[in-house]
Amino acid sequence: MIRLLRNKKKEPYRSLYKLLGFYPGNIGLYEEAFLHTSAAEPGHGRRHHNERLEFLGDAVLDAVIADILYKHFPNYREGFLTNTRSKIVQRENLNRVAVKLGLHKMLIVTTRLHTHNNYVYGNALEALIGAVYLDQGYRRCYKFIDNVIIRKYVDLDSIARKKVNFKSSLIEWSQKNKLEVSFDLIESFVDNDGNPMFQSKVTLLDRQIGVGAGYSKKESQQNAARMAVGKLRNDKKTQQFIADFRESRHNGAVAGSGVEELPREPHHDDGQ
Repeated sequence: MIRLLRNKKKEPYRSLYKLLGFYPGNIGLYEEAFLHTSAAEPGHGRRHHNERLEFLGDAVLDAVIADILYKHFPNYREGFLTNTRSKIVQRENLNRVAVKLGLHKMLIVTTRLHTHNNYVYGNALEALIGAVYLDQGYRRCYKFIDNVIIRKYVDLDSIARKKVNFKSSLIEWSQKNKLEVSFDLIESFVDNDGNPMFQSKVTLLDRQIGVGAGYSKKESQQNAARMAVGKLRNDKKTQQFIADFRESRHNGAVAGSGVEELPREPHHDDGQ
């Protein structure tokens, strides 16, 4: 049983009240949020793990953060708001917040994954948000994100000033979603002043989704990744392409396609 919720020395509703700031209605949702897929029991009597709640919480978190940033930065344009939201919801940041909240003491996970997956706690935080949303509704969930997560553990002005590593963010997203992404040099040339320049592309599932140029390969890859991230967030055709692929993969229609199933744990490298 979940250690936090079923500890004989602690009443489960009081324990969650200390974490959330309110009493839960459906405690089963929170049990599910704290159960990693590695610890779910197979076969008869199998318990639900937290991946579905994580999916829901990710979407709710994006919406709430967008609203908070829109109000906090009234004079900034869409690009700035999008970049700032990306930095807030990056896996390493969510993981840090989750540990601050004490979720690392609540999550049920196997020892092996506990050791090697550095982002399971951030994923659990998203699952917890999904549980709050289902249990209490959007307004209470908004209040939880704003008061408990943002105001206590996220400095909006400070994080907005940090430089976004679009390449790392894209790689992290692709690995989380088990989608293959690659960066390739298209060409190198010189500008009008004789300075060397590079043009790179980003390919997702054999489809080009971003192109960028720069005075170094790294800069060109970052600019290509910036375009790719923008398409993933805003371009309906790109989103539909990914949705169609996921559906075909779910139905077993991609066998032999050569698409690599990436490991679930994200990898973030600020030096890329």
